[in-house]
Amino acid sequence: MTTSGPNHPHSYYAATAGTPELYPTYRGAQRCDVCVIGGGLTGLNAALHAAELGHSVILLEARRVGWGASGRNGGQLLSGQRQDQTVLEAEYGAGPAQALWSLAEDAKTRVKRLIQEHAMDVDMAPGHIITAWKPSHARELHQYAEHLEKVYGYTHARYVPRAEVGNYVASALYHGGLYDADAAHLHPLKFTQSLARLAAKARAQIYEDSPALSVAKGRTLTIKTPHGEVTADFLVLACNAYLDGLEPLIAPYAFTIGNYIAATEVLEPARAKALIPSGAAVADTKFVLDYYRLTPDGRLLFGAGETFGNDEPHAIEPLVRPSLERVFPQLTGVRFDYCWGGRLAITVPRLPHVGRIDGNIYFAQGYSGQGLAIAGHVGTLIAEAIHGQSAKFDVYGALKIPKIPGGPWMHRALFHLAFLWFALRDRL
Repeated sequence: MTTSGPNHPHSYYAATAGTPELYPTYRGAQRCDVCVIGGGLTGLNAALHAAELGHSVILLEARRVGWGASGRNGGQLLSGQRQDQTVLEAEYGAGPAQALWSLAEDAKTRVKRLIQEHAMDVDMAPGHIITAWKPSHARELHQYAEHLEKVYGYTHARYVPRAEVGNYVASALYHGGLYDADAAHLHPLKFTQSLARLAAKARAQIYEDSPALSVAKGRTLTIKTPHGEVTADFLVLACNAYLDGLEPLIAPYAFTIGNYIAATEVLEPARAKALIPSGAAVADTKFVLDYYRLTPDGRLLFGAGETFGNDEPHAIEPLVRPSLERVFPQLTGVRFDYCWGGRLAITVPRLPHVGRIDGNIYFAQGYSGQGLAIAGHVGTLIAEAIHGQSAKFDVYGALKIPKIPGGPWMHRALFHLAFLWFALRDRL
């Protein structure tokens, strides 16, 4: 099945998000303070906050609001950055690591606040557990829980010994876990569409089916679309894995992979609850991880499998089913009602690539699978930087994100080598 096209993929999210607002196609010529390219979490939050700060905003979305990873992902609202704090401390020192932790906590809190303040119907539920694939991973999770409390005062994370894992998830595979009571999970497409409504209410102009074809740089920027052009003082590139050559200067810093999710048939309530008694979202510690959670109507959403670049598999079910049935053999043969996938952008250190070009083009990409909270918050920080308040934005801008050597073929080779190495390491 395909994962691309002008409309949302045949996903559980698209089927249950309700009837979305339809935004017009951009036509003609307009001038604005800020032009945003990309109608996902980064772009919508940048547009919303820039409009709240008094800037005129035009947002161009090539397809539909939430069409990319923002509306397809696992829906896991997590604590911290994609890299552990201990890794950040070793790389950047205690001060910058603390700043990155604080920004990540702000990001998570902001999502919850928006949902509460605006009464968003996004199926949010509490809890997330990282499950240890190997005994050594369990020891590391135990140490990490202690580290978070000692160094960061974070008391919501609790180590779960192997004997208690069954209270959280009914799988015999795991050697322990790290349960985070302050993490959560939600319906990402409902959330993204709710953000678009807020941005439009704040007078940001949103246009769908309006791809940016080119950008002419200068003190004033000109963005061409199929049916017109936008002139702006500032530009926000919020394309992430769908940059597609629009800005060659940032393309070498991230590569794209495909990731896939299946939603089972509706399970009997008792059967569904028995799978994940805690109701938490789950992700394991493998390099190519499994992640999953229950939906309000009693389905299991299960994510697994990766492909490189923009390649699309002939069928998604064979990528997901073996992992699901390994975790839950009691679901062998269960029917899949929905299968979908999409691209995400990865950087080498698995931290976001954020910065400026020529002083008036802002970009963010490479959330590396942890964008539900971080991507939106980075969008707000971009808006603040445009408004002249760049201190928090500059924390992300200072991250050391290396170029990935070679072109797409080299990236493919490196990906496959890394995949084989880490898959072997997971088995040892």
